[in-house]
Amino acid sequence: MHFKWKYDPPSPDETRQAHELSEKLNMSPILTRLLIRRGITTESAAKRFFRPQLADLINPFLMKDMDVAVDRLNDAMGRKERILVYGDYDVDGCTAVALVYKFLQQFYSNIDYYIPDRYDEGYGVSQKGIDYAKSTGVKLIIILDCGIKANDMIDYAKSLGIDFIICDHHMPDDKLPNAVAILNPKRPDDTFPFKHLCGCGVGFKFMQAFAKNNGIPFSRLIPLLDFCAVSIAADLVPVIDENRILAYHGLKQLNQNPSVGLKAIIDICGLSGRDISMSDIIFKIGPRINASGRMENGKESVDLLVEKDFNTALNKAQHIDEYNEQRKDIDKQMTEEANQIVSRIESQSHHASIVLYDEHWKKGVIGIVASRLTEIYFRPCVVLTRDGDLATGSARSVMGFDIYSAIKSCRDLLLNFGGHTYAAGLTLRWADVPEFRRRFQHYVEEHIQPEQTEANLRIDAEIDFKDITKRLHNDLKRFAPFGPGNEKPMFCTIGVYDYGTSKVVGRTQEHIKLELVDSKSGTVVNGIAFGQSASARYIKSKRSFDIAYTIEDNIFKRNLVQLQIEDIRPTERENLEDDHSHKA
Repeated sequence: MHFKWKYDPPSPDETRQAHELSEKLNMSPILTRLLIRRGITTESAAKRFFRPQLADLINPFLMKDMDVAVDRLNDAMGRKERILVYGDYDVDGCTAVALVYKFLQQFYSNIDYYIPDRYDEGYGVSQKGIDYAKSTGVKLIIILDCGIKANDMIDYAKSLGIDFIICDHHMPDDKLPNAVAILNPKRPDDTFPFKHLCGCGVGFKFMQAFAKNNGIPFSRLIPLLDFCAVSIAADLVPVIDENRILAYHGLKQLNQNPSVGLKAIIDICGLSGRDISMSDIIFKIGPRINASGRMENGKESVDLLVEKDFNTALNKAQHIDEYNEQRKDIDKQMTEEANQIVSRIESQSHHASIVLYDEHWKKGVIGIVASRLTEIYFRPCVVLTRDGDLATGSARSVMGFDIYSAIKSCRDLLLNFGGHTYAAGLTLRWADVPEFRRRFQHYVEEHIQPEQTEANLRIDAEIDFKDITKRLHNDLKRFAPFGPGNEKPMFCTIGVYDYGTSKVVGRTQEHIKLELVDSKSGTVVNGIAFGQSASARYIKSKRSFDIAYTIEDNIFKRNLVQLQIEDIRPTERENLEDDHSHKA
């Protein structure tokens, strides 16, 4: 992959501000420039950014309906009503259910949880779920990470004498469901200051309000923050403001004293003894929690997350690890099939988006395939499979393009849809798929900007190897947790050479292990370039090249820094700053 590099050199004003902040913080101006680009321009703002405080969490009662939700929960407990905690089958839904159930179970025993079966019931509130609630005497359902569009099902529950409290973060429709309380910062009538909570985050705010109302010390909530960190990372919500505080302290909990279920997953995926980061959650922990919902039933993941006995948890974690291995095989096969279809379509005509459908694809894996295709082709993507007379699908988008609005433009063809800017789900009649495809593609072509379909790499700073000191690396770690809105800083160095020892590595010789020297300072550094062995011949030719990279710990050699190289390109004569963007 060769990217188009995007780099905006610091303005004179940014350089001046960075130097002033550098003196106050005793930190490299390279890093204080990054702070300024993040809108952090004062010493006090920098201290808040580097040391997020739980005391700075927003008052949960500022969320619309929070007082009503807490009153209804208090009434249910006072009247000894049976409560059902209900959630979606993905990571966000499972962690949200685990968090609310585990917290309330400490104070109340007449409580149960429920995750719908993706294959039998589909997404969100199902009739089967409500009938289960009725048959077990439930009077109140707390629904997490879904429910904002379940108007008919919530009316059905109400006719059976069951109330709903909705905790969701997906885009609401014009008409809200007839629930007792709807906690969703994206409600147009909600003035809650932070709009980007995940479903688990909304559940946490509900429990924070319940604790506050009942005089329960906030410290009782801290052990549940590891669930928040997992859901924030896996759901790819912006890691800023309230989410940064929750993720920062959630990671601390995950590393120091994780819940029994998460500890079992950490052991199973080989993360024990390591400092777990947001990317470890995205690539290791999250997929395993997701796997049971993708392959069988998401309830197995919640069973694991609320488990109290470690040996039992370890057995359950091994079981969902097996699901994850099965999921990988199916995902690989489906992605290959999808790629072949795209290649055939591309040979006929080029579209700004991709809509694929195959009646044999597994429903639980199409979201992953949509993500993979978006990464490969840099275009919004919808992948659909058949379920009787219906088509169900997942959509994923590229940076800056609102795929929810694109799907909403076809709403007259849809039986159900929901989601947010970058990810959505939809259901329609199988017979309507060709018309949906035509209209969706037309909408994307009308609204997408050319740069949104390019493989862009945003460079944060141009530096020399001599700048990469242990101190700079330690200060850089303080910018974590990383994620959307606070991406890991991407650096570039211009005009580097192979030191003579770089070599191709990996089972199929797909990676390059590099030892590089920078022509300006003569400093030597180590790096790894995953999946970029095609550049090896050029590197060994002794010609100069430019690299874009992040700065990482070398996990095999403690206290050493390693560059993770994202792109390699032949050096162009003109300076990066004169051109602002280069194409390999």
